[in-house]
Amino acid sequence: MTMGDVVVVDAVRTPIGKRGGGLSGLHAADLLGRAQTALLERAGVADTGIGQIVAGCVTQAGEQSNNVARLAWLHAGHDHSVAATTIDCACGSSQQAAHIVSGLVASGQIRAGIACGVESMSRVFLGQARTPETGSPYPDDWSIDMGDQFTAAQRIAERRGIKRGDVDAFGLRSQQRARQAWDEGRFDREIAPVTTPDGTVSRDEGLRETSAQALAGLKPVVDGHIHTAGNSSQISDGAAAVLLADEDWARAQGLVPRARIRAATMVGSEPWYHLDGPIDATRAVLDAASMTLADIDIVEINEAFASVGRPWRRCWRPTSIGST
Repeated sequence: MTMGDVVVVDAVRTPIGKRGGGLSGLHAADLLGRAQTALLERAGVADTGIGQIVAGCVTQAGEQSNNVARLAWLHAGHDHSVAATTIDCACGSSQQAAHIVSGLVASGQIRAGIACGVESMSRVFLGQARTPETGSPYPDDWSIDMGDQFTAAQRIAERRGIKRGDVDAFGLRSQQRARQAWDEGRFDREIAPVTTPDGTVSRDEGLRETSAQALAGLKPVVDGHIHTAGNSSQISDGAAAVLLADEDWARAQGLVPRARIRAATMVGSEPWYHLDGPIDATRAVLDAASMTLADIDIVEINEAFASVGRPWRRCWRPTSIGST
């Protein structure tokens, strides 16, 4: 099989619902299946044209257990012969799903595949996969201090000299930019509205009317720490899906690629600061692509706490890009 480059054909996502919000009444398999279906419809590709599906899902328990990627696909009425896999790579689960599908395409195992992900945190709580009945994931003699995410985020802040005012300013700017993006219609193309018995959800529910003063008045999640509900990511419900394909195959189908995947990578970081990976991952992916930061227009640091994004900027000191 001859191969071209791996390209992004199309991408969709549901709106991001808040805890107990407009998407909280939907089963995760239903939610993900809607994203998968919307992707096929927008791209104009039949389900039989998909080689494999890989989905990211962190909390694979209860309604999100038993390979939710496969259950979502079947529940949505799609071709049963298409294989599906669900992976857990913590906060990078769906991004790693895209890496895997890209690799399947690049190696010629499939011509087109769907990378997707779902999390219904209103219904399947973070950490619910760990139960006393099934034991601890750590051996009795485990000696590595990795801490929870709040602890790691605080350690990063202390390591980098980041203060409460810094992360509050970051949180405020995030809200302002999100509202501006919505007002300018920047998300319209990617959103697949979700109709529920209570109505249609077509807009992210995380936007807040806030101010520096309001953020400063919030209580930290952990006493003595700097992170609050205003400078951390919310508890969310949502799903997304991306169609990746061999470029020659895509063009033969009359599809117009939106982007080409130049390189992808994943790194491990110091367990003590285990959310600090974006700094080293940036170096690794630039090396893999034979590029420098000067070649990049936009960078997104996808992490749950404001103290993670600021060190990246301090370490890399971007001058000509927009970073979020």
